Amino acid sequence: MQYQGSCHCGRIAFTVQAQAPITDVIDCNCSMCRRRGSLLWFAPREAFALATDPADVATYQFNKHHIDHHHCRECGTAPYSEAVDPRSGVPMVAINVRCLPELDLSGLSVTSHDGAAA
Repeated sequence: MQYQGSCHCGRIAFTVQAQAPITDVIDCNCSMCRRRGSLLWFAPREAFALATDPADVATYQFNKHHIDHHHCRECGTAPYSEAVDPRSGVPMVAINVRCLPELDLSGLSVTSHDGAAA
């Protein structure tokens, strides 16, 4: 399955491939995710394609500086982040599924993650 996503103003647009429909997401309570209200779904970085100019993407890092939290320079929406999975060494992307307009959020299974304790 292919999903199309974007920030609020559309300046950041992307596609991401999924092996199956997105049904399970993570609700992290770290200081970043809690404030921006993200619901996260993870995929290998190779499944992600940015469709717009990378210059429109701003990046923020905090804490251990292992995750690139990307947001739009214009509207401020944070549609995705990038990091390397510490268990496998595989580059990953964390998609904020709230930025996938065709995805029905009401049917998702949400698992809480205690990122604040990490």
